[in-house]
Amino acid sequence: MFLWRIPALYLFGVLPLVLSALALTGAPSAPWPPRRFEFVYRFTVVPPAEAQRLQIWVPLAASNQDQEASLWRAEGPIQWTQTTEPVYGNALLYGELLNPSKGPLEVALHFRVARQEAGSVTDAEGEVSRYLEPDRLVPLDDRFQQMALAIAREKTAVRDQARAIYDFVLGYMAYDKSGTGWGRGDAVYACDVRRGNCTDFHSLFIALVRSVGIPARFVIGFPLPADRRQGLVEGYHCWAEFFVPDEGWVPVDISEAWKQPARQDYFFGTLDRNRVEFTKGRDLALSPPQRGEPLNYFIYPYAEADGSPLADLAYRFEFQDGTPPRGQ
Repeated sequence: MFLWRIPALYLFGVLPLVLSALALTGAPSAPWPPRRFEFVYRFTVVPPAEAQRLQIWVPLAASNQDQEASLWRAEGPIQWTQTTEPVYGNALLYGELLNPSKGPLEVALHFRVARQEAGSVTDAEGEVSRYLEPDRLVPLDDRFQQMALAIAREKTAVRDQARAIYDFVLGYMAYDKSGTGWGRGDAVYACDVRRGNCTDFHSLFIALVRSVGIPARFVIGFPLPADRRQGLVEGYHCWAEFFVPDEGWVPVDISEAWKQPARQDYFFGTLDRNRVEFTKGRDLALSPPQRGEPLNYFIYPYAEADGSPLADLAYRFEFQDGTPPRGQ
């Protein structure tokens, strides 16, 4: 078994349970201390019996102004190389096996993370024009331009225009994962059916703000329960950021605002600490490039056998506040 240790960037403490419980209420009067936790990213790949070359790409938890993350242990049969996705700068792991053994390959990546409550941020990226361009499922056509102009027509400031669109999406959409079509981040689907999950909410928001000339980007990670200190994480969570000159990237979480109406003002411009960020962007070509189509978004492991994408990888995510003792 290959074991890779990376020194943690900081010492971890155990957060009092009362802080997590209080996070369920409205915006705090002072910033919360960072939430420190271990996040375990587990997945299983079953190579086809005839496979000669198995390639695997996995996103890494991000480190930025809002979050410090380190991969301190990797379990499994893969020798990993860290690479960087070329367009958005996402960090990822790449590994390959020649003539992989039959049967499932199990991997567990252990991250130590400190996530703080986040507001507007600046970053090293000076070029924002990419975030005015369409994505495959986030088109910029006459329909979205007319909608956006009608919503924001009485606003002149960038922040006010974005707030008008935020309020529109919040009232227009319903968080509803019934039926089919939701979860792809398809702005046209979201506009037509007026329901979906976080990807659909934020894809519609991004299409509309880009249509009035405001750069916007898609961010994805995982949610952490505010009222629990450990357990399973059922699936991903995403949000969006829009760019304001002389201020930076401003976060919005419209689907959480829909679930928590008392915090609608809070989630325009602020993110709680109960999450872990992994990647940004849509339509991603990985590094080294995959043979398959660009990824709609990159949060789950991706694998190819002899250049053909593998479907139905199994994965499981867990978290625990604090950190295990040294040596574990």
